[in-house]
Amino acid sequence: MLQDSLLWTKIGRIIAKLSERLNVSPEKAFDIFYNSETCSRLHQSDSKLYLFGDLYIVDEVILELQNRQD
Repeated sequence: MLQDSLLWTKIGRIIAKLSERLNVSPEKAFDIFYNSETCSRLHQSDSKLYLFGDLYIVDEVILELQNRQD
C-alpha cells in the first residue's frame, strides 16, 4: 500500500516536470505520460525504473517522443 502511494507521488512529480519541460498543460502531460512505454516500464517492478530520479524519467519520456517523430 505504501509503495502505491509513493509511486503515485513520484508520478505526480514526473507529470508536473513533464508539463514544464514540454510547455503543455498538466492534463496533456498526464496523457503523454500514461500513453508512453516509459510509464509501462515504471509500473513493472522488475524494470527498477522507479529507482531512478524524476528528471531521468522525464528525459526518457521526451526521448521516446522524439524517437516516435523520427
